[in-house]
Amino acid sequence: MEKIISLCRRRGFIWQSSEIYGGFASCYDFGPSGVELKNNIKKAWWKEMVYQEESIVGLDAAILMTPKVWQASGHLTAGFADSLVECKKCHHRFRKDQIEKNECPDCKGELTPEKKFNLMMKTFCGPVEDEAAVTYLRAETCQGIYMNYENVRQSMRLKIPFGIAQIGKAFRNEITPKDFIFRTREFDQMEMEWFCKGREADKWFEYFKNKRMNWYLGLGIKKENLRFREHQKDELAHYAKRAVDIEYRFPFGWKEIEGIHDRTDFDLRNHSKFSGKDLSYFDEETKEKFIPHIIETSAGADRSTLVFLTESYNEIKGGRTTTTESTKEVEVMLRLHQDLAPIKIAILPLVKKEPLIKLAREIYL
Repeated sequence: MEKIISLCRRRGFIWQSSEIYGGFASCYDFGPSGVELKNNIKKAWWKEMVYQEESIVGLDAAILMTPKVWQASGHLTAGFADSLVECKKCHHRFRKDQIEKNECPDCKGELTPEKKFNLMMKTFCGPVEDEAAVTYLRAETCQGIYMNYENVRQSMRLKIPFGIAQIGKAFRNEITPKDFIFRTREFDQMEMEWFCKGREADKWFEYFKNKRMNWYLGLGIKKENLRFREHQKDELAHYAKRAVDIEYRFPFGWKEIEGIHDRTDFDLRNHSKFSGKDLSYFDEETKEKFIPHIIETSAGADRSTLVFLTESYNEIKGGRTTTTESTKEVEVMLRLHQDLAPIKIAILPLVKKEPLIKLAREIYL
């Protein structure tokens, strides 16, 4: 992993945020090469999930919403909290589920009893910092989709089943962010919410599960480095009936890179209850009235960037050329898929002569 981090720093992919002040934990800036790669990943996702699907449309919802949204979604309760333990000796804090032994992994000290730690990031809107002004940076982009479900359906004249896709910033106050850009407190989510009849949820779950796996394979990730992992009942989020992760084999182990979730009718039913708005759907053909179920695909653009950087990293002993002048000990290459590569083609004059430079510029433009 250190080689990839070093490459990212040298070649303008990713830098530590606020670096001249010593950095800011778990926050990263994407340089010229990194932002192009990340944007290309977003474009590839959007093409796959919106342009190539007849019944999926896009949305860009606000980051800030009324706190009532997060109350209804369950994010302000224990449903969106990690179990936190603290070392009594060095005072380092850890997620309980990431501690193998009942002792501090840093100093072997005794740990405090676990307590719940909410991951929402609180802020204030307006000139007065009181409870009436409290709001939160969104922890997931999907809630903005649910807020606009009826607006989108009516304005675009959509019929069930259909989907809404969104790419945008999300924020989580992670206890132990780690592994470079794998787990950070600020990140870009790529989410799609598919609204369907409850009896058809299983069919659509399988469809999108396979579709998402094939997206990674189609962009050059080796099959042996990907796998599905089904969540056990005690792992399921408060909203989920079923969840399957797509995992990638990183240098630090198998880790989740995307989740496919059957959220049942939890979201629209709760928002209908808390808001007082009827979010049910009436099927003109069958004369049924029901709350749509939701199948979700949820990936991170930052985490996906790390996947493609890891997969494409390649060392060539002696370099690609065999001439004495060009021989190197090791040449590092990124074998990125052509749709993702920050630079597709470079037009470089072999000698610094004005006619050639002019011609190269004309070809480029």
